[in-house]
This record gives sequence, C-alpha cells and structure tokens, in this order.
Amino acid sequence: MLRYFTTGESHGEALVAFISGLPAGLTVDQAFLDRELWRRQQGFGRGGRMKIERDHAHILSGVRHGKTIGSPISILLENKDWKSWTESLPVEEGDPAKHKRVASPRPGHADLAGALKYNFSEARYVLERASARESTARVAMGGLAKLFLRALGIEVLSHIVAVGNTVLHGEVPWEQIVAICAKDEILLNCANHEMEQKMKAEVDHVLRTGDTVGGIFEVVAHGVPPGLGTYAQWDERLDGLLAGAVMSLQAVKAVEIGIGVAAAAAPGSAVHDEIGYAASSGFAGFTRPHNNAGGIEGGVSNGEDIRVRGYLKPISTLRRPLKSVDFETRETVQAAYERSDVCVVPAAGVGAESMVALTLARCALDKFGGDSMHETLRNYQGYLGQLKSF
Repeated sequence: MLRYFTTGESHGEALVAFISGLPAGLTVDQAFLDRELWRRQQGFGRGGRMKIERDHAHILSGVRHGKTIGSPISILLENKDWKSWTESLPVEEGDPAKHKRVASPRPGHADLAGALKYNFSEARYVLERASARESTARVAMGGLAKLFLRALGIEVLSHIVAVGNTVLHGEVPWEQIVAICAKDEILLNCANHEMEQKMKAEVDHVLRTGDTVGGIFEVVAHGVPPGLGTYAQWDERLDGLLAGAVMSLQAVKAVEIGIGVAAAAAPGSAVHDEIGYAASSGFAGFTRPHNNAGGIEGGVSNGEDIRVRGYLKPISTLRRPLKSVDFETRETVQAAYERSDVCVVPAAGVGAESMVALTLARCALDKFGGDSMHETLRNYQGYLGQLKSF
C-alpha cells in the first residue's frame, strides 16, 4: 500500500517527506524532482520567501544507484530561511524574549482555531505548520508518484482557469497544457496569452491595494486507463479520493470534477457523455464526444482524461490587514502580518498535481500490485491486454 506523510514547519530547519510502498526498480530522476519543486515556486504574485528558497529534494533513504529499492523513501527539504529563525524557534528552550509571537489571529487562517485546539496563547506554532510551505514536501513526493505513473504511460499536469474575476472558458487540450508547463518562465500558467495578461492585471490590482486574490486551477491526468477506483465501497471511489486529496491543500475551498458545478443546473441530456465505439480508439475502443464527467463515472476511471478543478480562496495574510482581536487583551486590533504572497494559484496547481498523482499511484498499486516495477508493469500490460480483448 502506498503511504505518505510530511513533517516540518515553515521556518524550521527543514521539511521531511516520507513515502513507502513504491515498487523497487523505479528510476528516480533527480533533475525532474527539482524542477517540480521549482515549478511550485513560480508564478506572478509570489512573495519574498521565493527569493530565499531554492528547493532541492535531498533523498536520504529508499533510493540507491538511481533506483528505488522497495524500502521507505525519506526526502529532506532544507529551509534556507531557517538561519533567520534559529533563535526565535529553537528546538531547545532558548531565550523566550526572542520568540516572535503572532499576537492577533488572521481571519481565514488556522490561527485562532489552531490556538484554541492546542491551547496556545498565541498562533506562532499554528502558523508554522499550517503554512502552505508544507506543500513543498508534497510536491517532492508527488514527483516520485509522477515518475511511477509515467512508467505506466500516465502524465499529470495543471493549468490556470481563473484568477479573480478573469475566467478562461472551454476545455483546454492536453497538448496545450503540456506546452505551457514546459516553459522556463511561468507567469500564471494560463493556456491563453490574452487571458493570462488579464489575470496579471487582477494580481497587479491587489498588489497596489494591499489585498490578495484567489482563482481556479485544473489538474489533468492523461493516459489513465479505465478501472481505477471502485463503486463497491464509499471510501474507495476515485472521485471521492481525489476530491479529498485536492481539498487537503492549503486555501482550497471547493473541488470540482468535470463540469460538476455547471452540471447541477443542466438537463441530463446535456450533461452525460454519450458512448460510441471505434475498434482502434482508446483503451478498449469505446469513445465519447466530450468529457463532461471528467474521466470518472460511478467512482471509477472511464479511460478519458481525468479533470479536477480546485477553487482557491485568496491568501489570508493581507498587507492591509482585516480586523482581529489581540490574544492577550481581547481588544480589537489589526490582524498579524508576515511576509506573504498575494496570488498562489499556479503554485497551488502544482501542489494539486502532486496530490492527484499520489492518489492515482495509490489506486494503480492497489489494482496492479507488484513489489518490483517488473512485476507491476507485467500486471499492467496484462490488464491492458484484457481491455483490448473485451
């Protein structure tokens, strides 16, 4: 079974990612992992932290001579900003006078709820773990999951559908998504140049006014065969697993599969994808004129591209802070402010790619098994043969 989790704080010494269950013999491309981490740091509207960090996936265990060896993999991701926080956040007791309190919780952040839950008198420790910096570790693990899926012919990428009130309508072809993700300079990762410039204007506006802006990203998984996930149990449905995985990302407040939102207001005749057949098409010859279902029907992948959208709220840390309450005095004050981004929609899309890739990799291993890549690929090829002879 594929299992994974992360540890570390935003301004701590490092983040650490742990993943176990990947078969032995998977080739690990270090340059690919580091580029995935680089992609997460890009996008117009990122803050000063991105000028400090140069993320690198330092693999400590589970990989030898460039291949997985079947044992758990641990990845260290150094926080270069740690040197500015060593006295403020020491592991040992340290000097309490040098601690940097978060005296007033930020509306929309985990500050207040976390302080109440863990009985903290202020929100520093809440901020440190709830921060989206944690998603760096997920991207590192997601890179490994992508390499595993790539061996099966499956690719996962994302693009931006909306920033603020600027929305790109229509389905973006896979080839176009590949092209924008391959760029060495990332603005807002939108497939339409004109719309991307309008999105940039939305970010420019909130930069000038001390505000923040959210948006919508879409993750597309290409080459996914029919049969991942199941309708047999509620907690094994692929759509539910993907929705939970993407919703777990910081600032994501809604998840949509296919045209899920619009489908709620449309008649069934305009929503459901009709089925045709052409012997040379797809995995088993069955065809669809469109992909409103987003590649999943009844909790099971159907052979079309899987399309998952995440709706990202604006970042909670504003340079022009909202009203809050001081933890100690209970008096009305402005919410705390720390260096932050104003728009992270492209970065969130990369994080969501990782969560989708990890989910699909887990489902693929549940279905095809294998302690080695040789065994997994043999099983997978056998299943593809079964589909062709259906």
